[in-house]
Amino acid sequence: MDTSADYLKKSSTAKMGNRPIVASLRHVKKSFGAMEVLRDISLDLHQNENLVILGRSGTGKSVLIKCMVGLIRADTGEINVLGCDVRSLTPDQLDELRLQIGFSFQGSALYDSMTVRQNLEFPLKRNKAIFKKKELEDLVINALKDVGLENTSDKMPSELSGGMKKRIGIARTLILKPKIMLYDEPTAGLDPITATEINELILSVREKYNTSSIIITHDISCARQTSDRIIALVNGLNKEESTFDELKQTKDPDLAPFFSY
Repeated sequence: MDTSADYLKKSSTAKMGNRPIVASLRHVKKSFGAMEVLRDISLDLHQNENLVILGRSGTGKSVLIKCMVGLIRADTGEINVLGCDVRSLTPDQLDELRLQIGFSFQGSALYDSMTVRQNLEFPLKRNKAIFKKKELEDLVINALKDVGLENTSDKMPSELSGGMKKRIGIARTLILKPKIMLYDEPTAGLDPITATEINELILSVREKYNTSSIIITHDISCARQTSDRIIALVNGLNKEESTFDELKQTKDPDLAPFFSY
């Protein structure tokens, strides 16, 4: 009999064809004290795929992607990202891996005391040792053009709307040319029009940069617009894995409320 991980691998491979797997988790568990957050998670992320992890708030979605990049250490299980066994990496090796993974935080995580330009220059100086003014300028402007905000370079984060902050946060991540993008609740707190713009940006990022992405969300519109495939996370378990159109037919009482609006 197949384990849940075996079934998931067969199912995802069938849906994604022969695309290489760039990240995989097998039987990942994480608890905080007596609270089980991830009870047994297995998934595959394929090259150039947008994989949505859908679930209610507090179901462990953000913990999952933080385990993937070693920001939180999983208790048990296997985590392989871009050919690296994440749980066995040294801190220096983790830092090297993270340079290939873009993390778009839910709150954008911009430095309030820096201008937009300085926010984007920071990872270039810190991680790439790029200090030449012309090179920094070109990289910053190109990144801002990619998110449609090339005229904001001298603004402070306090001068930006919520949607603009999200875009700048994505630009700061893209400036290092990551192979994998992790989006944590990219449309949280945004009005429907701005949320749609962020969803379209996620799609354009995949198209231009050939990234593979995991999108953490409880927003069914975000899941519909951005996903190639969806894994529904319920109580720390992979409840179901499918495309949006297949999943919206579900009668499962844990999942049906997402599609009732």
